[in-house]
This record gives sequence, structure tokens and C-alpha cells, in this order.
Amino acid sequence: MKITIIGGGNLGTSIAEGLMSSGFVAATDITITRRNLDALQSLAAKGAQITSNNTAAVQGADWIVLAVKPFQAKEVLTEIEPVLHRSSQHLVSVVTGLWVDDIQSVLGNQMTIFRAMPNTAIAIRESMTCLCSVNATDTQKATAAAMFNTVGKTVFIDEKLMDAATVLGACGTAYAMRYIRANIQGGIEIGFSAATAALIAAQTVKGAAELLLQKNTHPEQEIDKVTTPRGCTIAGLNEMEHQGFSSSLIKGLVTSYNKIKNDM
Repeated sequence: MKITIIGGGNLGTSIAEGLMSSGFVAATDITITRRNLDALQSLAAKGAQITSNNTAAVQGADWIVLAVKPFQAKEVLTEIEPVLHRSSQHLVSVVTGLWVDDIQSVLGNQMTIFRAMPNTAIAIRESMTCLCSVNATDTQKATAAAMFNTVGKTVFIDEKLMDAATVLGACGTAYAMRYIRANIQGGIEIGFSAATAALIAAQTVKGAAELLLQKNTHPEQEIDKVTTPRGCTIAGLNEMEHQGFSSSLIKGLVTSYNKIKNDM
């Protein structure tokens, strides 16, 4: 399998690193493009092919990952369109706000196209990536999922939910960080140093998330395990709810979603 990644920025290089480190494909079967090739020398040292020529890069590729800036997308698609083999090549776009219809307006309706929405944790191969597709077989969907499973976890959704996925999976990283920051501040107030509070807060959130992912339980089941009658946990939870903890988070999610929809 030959994979070409058009756009060697943070996202494109993170995908390349995940594919190589997992052994999904050999490094020599990955081509990545960027105008400034100096920024890709670390990938080249691991065996990846690097070039500034997009049209040359996509010829012979089985999978093409479009990882450019949104304002560059249509120009790049127009550039590579004449050399694509629509019956045998598959395109995966990780470009924010670029809909399948936008891609098909340049490439036509015959090609297999995927949209992928990863989040910033892709940098450490812990992304939550949402996928959707058109003209894809089950085998092709499995391959796309396997590709992004090298940099985290994946789920297929309807394209109409991609804006919602941006809020829950991408903006959600910032929401989680804000909770951790508040936890650190509270930890300092009750006696910990900033460094110790940060370690405890971050590892606790990581552990809580892993409990849900590995045990496939509902959050309330795990909450019940640490809330004893008249205990300190339930007292704190109830005070947070009195202050609007859950409702403010939900309102924040909905506000972010409405912002995306209204700006379209």
C-alpha cells in the first residue's frame, strides 16, 4: 500500500509518524509533501519519501491524505485532479470545514472519498478521529479506520454530524483542559504545589477516561464507586451541580455548535 500525504504540517507529519511507528506501512511507502522540505528531514531520515511536487506525489499512491490549510484545499485539488485514477485511488481529507460536496465539485462523483476529523492529541497518537465516507466499500472503510487507529481511536459518523464532532471531539480537548486547570487551582488552594497538583489532576483525568474506554461503563457507574453515603465526594459533586457545573458545560457545547452553524 502506497500512501501520499499532501501537506507536511503538524497534522500531516503526525499522521505520517503514526503510520510509520505502528508498522501500518513501511516508511518507504509513505510520501509526504511540503514546500519547505527542510521541515521534513526527520521523516526522510526514517525512510519516508519527501517532495514539494504534489502531482508527482499522488501518482502511484493507493491512498491520498489531504492535510493542507482550508484556504489551500481547492487549489491543491484542482492541481492534482488531472493525474488522479478515480477507480483505484482513495482520498482522505482532514481539512476542517471541507465537505464531501466541496471535494466532488472539483474531482467529480466517482472517487472514493473520506472525511476525517482528528483532534490535537494526534500529536501523541491519542486522537479521537471521526470518519465519514462516500463510494466506500466495507473493506475500504476498515482500511481507513485502521489507518487512523494508528494515531488513536476512530468512529464512523454521518457527515451531517461533522460539525458536532468538531465541538465534542476537537473543542472538547479545550474543555477538558479547562477542567484540569481548575482542578489544579483548587489543588493549590488546599495545599499542593502547582507541579504536584498538575500531575495529580492530569493523571486522574487520564485514569478516569481509561476506566470508561477499557471497561465500557457509564460515567455514573464509576461515580457510584467513589461516592459513599455522607462522604466528601458526593458533597463536592452536589455543590458543583448547585453551582451549575453540568449545565454550564452543556451550554458551552451547544454555544460552540451554534457558532459553527451560524458562521457557515
